[in-house]
Amino acid sequence: MTVEVTPSPTAALLRHLNLGLVLALIAVVFGWQLSIELTWPRALVALLLTLPLWAPLPGIARARRRTYAWATLCVIPSFVLGITEAVANPQTRLWSGTCLALALILFVTLIGYLRVTRVTAA
Repeated sequence: MTVEVTPSPTAALLRHLNLGLVLALIAVVFGWQLSIELTWPRALVALLLTLPLWAPLPGIARARRRTYAWATLCVIPSFVLGITEAVANPQTRLWSGTCLALALILFVTLIGYLRVTRVTAA
């Protein structure tokens, strides 16, 4: 038996925020990679770098709690990309800093959604 629970305003806000952050992170990585060189191979690299972020989008849009749990793992490649490029490539620090900031904020809001929607036993 499934119990329908109406989401709290905080949960709804976090859901929309998470959805926007995933899309923003995808846009930043695509913009970053295509700002280097606008070619098909570079677009393919951008697609491969954002592939882990595309996977949880349907579940986040539908507010599936389990998706939020495993979506935290999908943020790690973007976080690693941001840190690596910030250290290794000073010319791209603005892009890598933006990617890193979005990845951290997304991770925190995903965890926040999970905490807000946690159901406790009575």
